[in-house]
Parts: sequence; C-alpha cells; structure tokens
Amino acid sequence: MRGPVPGSRGGGKCCSGNVGEAAKYQTMEERANLMNMMKLSIKVLIQSALSLGRTLDSDFPPLQQFFVVTEHCLKHGLKAKKSFMGQNKSFFGPLELVEKLCPEASDLATSVRNLPELRTPVGRGRAWLYLAVMQKKLADYLKVLLDHKNLLSEFYEPDALMMEEEGAVIVGLLVGLNVIDANLCLKGEDLDSQVAVIDFSLYLKDPQSSDDGKEDGGITAVLDQKHYVEELNRHLSCTVGDLQSKVECLEKNNSKLQDELTAATDRIRALQKEQQELKQENDLIRERSEKHVEVTKQDTKVELETYKQSRQGLDEMYSDVWKQLKEEKRIRMELEKELELQIGMKTEMEIAMKLLEKDTHEKQDSLVALRQQLEEVKAINLQMFNKSQNAESSLQQKEEAISSFEGKTHQMMSSVMQMEDRLQHAEKARKAAEEKNVKLKQELGGKIETMKQQLIQLDNKCSVLEKELKSEKEQRQTLQQELHQEKDMTALLKTKLQQVEGLKKELRKLQEEKQQLEKVCEEQDQALQEMGLHLSQSKLKMEDIKEVNKALKGHTWLKDDEATHCKQCEKEFSISRRKHHCRNCGHIFCNTCSSNELALPSYPKPVRVCDTCHTLLLQRCSSNSS
Repeated sequence: MRGPVPGSRGGGKCCSGNVGEAAKYQTMEERANLMNMMKLSIKVLIQSALSLGRTLDSDFPPLQQFFVVTEHCLKHGLKAKKSFMGQNKSFFGPLELVEKLCPEASDLATSVRNLPELRTPVGRGRAWLYLAVMQKKLADYLKVLLDHKNLLSEFYEPDALMMEEEGAVIVGLLVGLNVIDANLCLKGEDLDSQVAVIDFSLYLKDPQSSDDGKEDGGITAVLDQKHYVEELNRHLSCTVGDLQSKVECLEKNNSKLQDELTAATDRIRALQKEQQELKQENDLIRERSEKHVEVTKQDTKVELETYKQSRQGLDEMYSDVWKQLKEEKRIRMELEKELELQIGMKTEMEIAMKLLEKDTHEKQDSLVALRQQLEEVKAINLQMFNKSQNAESSLQQKEEAISSFEGKTHQMMSSVMQMEDRLQHAEKARKAAEEKNVKLKQELGGKIETMKQQLIQLDNKCSVLEKELKSEKEQRQTLQQELHQEKDMTALLKTKLQQVEGLKKELRKLQEEKQQLEKVCEEQDQALQEMGLHLSQSKLKMEDIKEVNKALKGHTWLKDDEATHCKQCEKEFSISRRKHHCRNCGHIFCNTCSSNELALPSYPKPVRVCDTCHTLLLQRCSSNSS
C-alpha cells in the first residue's frame, strides 16, 4: 500500500489568509512529518536487521525505504539551480562539500565519480549514500555538513530541514545505524531510474499490536540506549587506547629524561672537578708567572743600569775620538797646503827644465837626467796617491778630504799637460835663455838639494799618519764590537719581554676558558630546572587524564522518559522547549542551558555540553595550561 510523500499533507490550508504564514506552517509540518518518517524507518530497519542477524542486501525492503526517506529529507528545501537545460534540483551538490570539509571522504567521492554507469546527479547521490552506510560513517559526514551551515545556505532555503534543529536530530538518530552491516550492489541503471516513493505498508500495525505499543516504546528506548552505550564504549575504547599510548610515551619520555638527568649530573660533577683542577692550575700558573715577571723585572732593571753606565762611557769615548778626528783634519789641511806649495815649486822646476832642453841641444844629457828625476817625482806622487786611496777605504768618514785631494792631483796632471805645451813654446825662446843657462844651473843645484830634504820630511810625516790611522781603525773596531754586544743584550731583553707577553696571553685564554666553563655550568643548571618543570607538568597531565577517565566511567546516561524538567532551570519540557543530553555528564537540559559546545576526548568534534560542565571543563583547561 503506497501513499504520497508526507510533506504534501496539509499544504493547501490557509486559515488566516496570509500566504507567508501558511507557507511557514506548511514547511514546519513537512519537517515534522519527515522527521517522524525517519524515526520510523530507522526503528524498523534496526529491528528487522537485529531479527535477521546477518548483513543486509540492497533488495532488503526496510533498507530501500530508509534510503527513500533520507533522499526526501535531503531534497527538502533545496534551491533550484538554473542551467541551459532548465531548472535542476539535486541533493548530490551538498554531499560533494563533505570531500572538502572531511579529507576521509575523498576516497568515497572519487569512487562515486569513477562509476561508469552513473549518468545523473541523483544516481551519484544515491551511490554516495550507499557507500556511506557501508562505511558506517553517514552520521559523521552529515554532522560535518551541519557544522558548516554557512556553506549549506548556498544549496538550501533558510527553513529547510537540514538548516533547522530537525536535521541535528536526524543525524543523532543515524548514529544507531552503525550496528548494521550492509553489502549493497551499485548498479548505475537501477540508481538512475529508481522512483523515490515511500511505502507506508511497512509502518502500519495491526490492532493487536497496538496493545504492545508501550512495549515497543520501551524496546526502542532500550535499543537507543544500547546504541548510545556501544558508541560511547567505542569512543571510550579509542580514547583509552590513545591515553594508554600517551601514558607509555610519557613513561618512556620520563625514563629518557631521568637517564639524561643522571648523565647531566655526572657531566656536571666531572665539569666541576675539571673546573677545580683548572682553578688550581690557574693559581699555579699565576704564581709562576708572577715570580717570573718579578725576576725579569729585576733583571731588566739591572741590565738597564749597566746599559746606562756603558752608554755614558761610550759617549765619553765618542767625544774623545771626535776631538782627535778634528785635530787630524786640521793637520791634514796644513799638509795639503804644504803639498800645494811643493807642487807649485815642481811646476816651476819642470818649466825651467823644459826651457833649458829647448834652448840647448848640447845639454840634452842634463835634460834627460832632469826628466828621470821628474819621473821619480811622478812615481813618488803615484805612491802617495795609492796611500791616499788606502786611507780612503779605511776611513769612510774622511771621504770629503780625500775627494778634494784627488781633485788636486787631477789639477796637477792638467798642469803637467800645460807644461808640455809650454815646452813647445819654450823651444822657440831657447836662444834667449842660453845666456841665462849658467846662472840657472847654479840656482837649480841648490833648489834640488832643498827639494830632496822636503821629500824626506814628507815621507816621515806620511808614515806617522799611517800609524795614527791604524790606531783609529783599531779603536773603531773595539767600538763596533761593544755596539754588537749591546745589540745582543737588547735582543735578549726583547725576547724575554715577548715571553712575558705570551704568558699574559695564556693567562687571558685560561680566564676566558674558565668563564666559558662557568657559562656551561649555568646553562646545564637551567636545563636541569627546565627538565624538572617538564616532569612536574607531565605528572600533572597524567593526573588530569586519570581524572577524566574516572569522570567518563562515572557518568550515567539518563533516558528521555526519566526527565520531565530541565536539570538546571527546572522548567518543564514541551514541544517548544525540547530535551537535550549533555555529552559530558549524561543529564537532560533545555536548549538555553545546554547551548555550549566543547571538544571532549570521547568525541572527535565539539559536542553539546551543559553550562556547569562547560565552566568546569574550561577551568580544568586553564589550570592545565597554566
């Protein structure tokens, strides 16, 4: 026996004449009828599945009717989307949002799209419902949709079933379907061409069975409570497993932290011992360095005093040598003046001899003798020149005087060349000088003897000067040796000072290492304090987890029939004031007293919680975070 969709009942009544109020009243009736049909379909499906005790096929009538009713519920209040083919209403559009909101549903959506026989969005939506029931996650997926009503508003009208509280009630009823195991066949032709008509014959009862209505109501309540307890146990088992794994991880972390603490304490003790040893070594090195510095200071003082004394003696010696050099320079200047006079006399003699040679051919023998004498004089001059060169090499400080002497010798050579030129001129005047020849011979004899005596005196003076130069060289060598000794002493003092500076640098390095070790000790002390804080925090978390487990085990789930008033405000429940369970304590409250939502360990997402439990849980969270 088939009938029309429940949503069509009472749609044409318009008592007050106001079209908007009539439409609202009609949608409210449609929502109530659809919710009641959903309750009946779920109840019949669960009862028949428990009585059969096997997996359900796609040909099972209660299961087919359940899918028809869910399809009507999802279609209620859908907005029509316009396209070039006309207006289109498909409930597969909002179901596609689950893939974006819940990553676990990505496999389900891809498998639906990969079915080749499906051609219409209605068929894809039915296949999606079949797969969600087989996965036992239909309630979870629809709850995700209801949590994001801002996205659902694009597909549904504001007064649609999925946008109101009836949608949340239906999602709560769908949790009981997790008891059922289904193995459904997905045929594209059947899903596309299937007609969604509700069969009311499954839900009609005999008069005899009306007497057992109370018993059925009790059975449904027991089944609902059983399903809730099973789901709660499943969530509790999951949370207990997670808590046990967390406890094991915390125990392992505690053991590791204790091992690290022991190792750190051992390291700190070893570092403290090393620090004490380093302190002792630093003290010893300081004492040694201080003693060594004192000794070096005393030695440097003594050496400086000796150096000052030797410097004073050297200054006196240098002043004496400088006076001697000045006297020698003065004597040298006098000797050079005498040599210049002698050279002038020699030039005059050479001129006279050349004139005599030119005047008299008869007296060539005498002229040859005079030339030999001149050559001897030249040899003597050359010897004197060589001696002056040796004196220049030995006395670098007297280079200026020797250079002047060399210039004078060059002048003598030039004068000799001039004399040879004059001899040529004298040959012309030879005849005039023949008369004066006799007189000149007599005068030349006396002058030659005087010249020989002067040459002997010059030789003696040169020997004396050479002896004085040798003595000066010896004194200069002694002074140089003393200077070298002083330089060696200064080099030794510099090396000792460098050693003292190296010791100071070593002291600085040791002080820096000491500071670094102190910093390491302070950091390790801070690390130990932080580890102690972490241990205390982990212990507090363990105690909180144990309290949560005790609280979860101690809570009881009240039945709907047991509560007639709100636990908090004590107002009586009615059609407008509905009953709501607190997921933490299990008691029943009104909507105003249980409007809060929080994430509990037994539920993956935020659920409804009463005001008292909300404040307690917030206080616990704040204490844990502090």
